[in-house]
Amino acid sequence: MIKRANAKHQDLYIGLVRVHVLHHAAKELIFGFGMIEELGRHGYRLGPGTMYPLLHSMERRGWLKASVVVISGKRRKCYSATRDGKAALKEAVERARELMNEIDER
Repeated sequence: MIKRANAKHQDLYIGLVRVHVLHHAAKELIFGFGMIEELGRHGYRLGPGTMYPLLHSMERRGWLKASVVVISGKRRKCYSATRDGKAALKEAVERARELMNEIDER
């Protein structure tokens, strides 16, 4: 579950979480717990029951590619953005900018 200022807007925030995940996965390898911590720094509180299904669904959509990496002696399933994921991120950023410009016009 996503918890921020108001959990009843979870459906709205989940799209922002996906964009955030793609942003980081386009820059570096990510893993579930690391993204839970990163998103927590931005006010989102996601548990493993939300994050891991989200990562798996993004992988099924072709936005992320998984690989197993050993970090500090532990095997972790890490993700990187695919070409399709980077294209989806670019489009999402363009749409977010357009929306923010429209909101700022008020």
